[in-house]
Amino acid sequence: MSSATTVWLAFVLSGAVTYAQRASFLLILGDRSLPAPIQRALRYVAPAAFAAIVAPRIFDSVSPSELTAPDARLIAAVVGGVLMWKVRNLPVLLVGGMVVFWLLRWVGL
Repeated sequence: MSSATTVWLAFVLSGAVTYAQRASFLLILGDRSLPAPIQRALRYVAPAAFAAIVAPRIFDSVSPSELTAPDARLIAAVVGGVLMWKVRNLPVLLVGGMVVFWLLRWVGL
């Protein structure tokens, strides 16, 4: 089997497994409601996933010895966090944080 065939086979099989997992969850639990503790926990999945994606990018450039120097990514993340806390709107967080980040980069920070 060639390497291109192996790659395509891996793509197709991983897609089929992913689809089967999602379909089985819907087929098994589709007509039932989830218990209240699970529903409460699921509200935190999206913010946790977003934090897991963004946090390494923010903190990879900040070492403990560099905490005295301002960092555009860290400042923009704090501003975005404050916006999210006040407004509770994800697009406002994203746009506000990116505008602050771009402005800080533009002024040379």
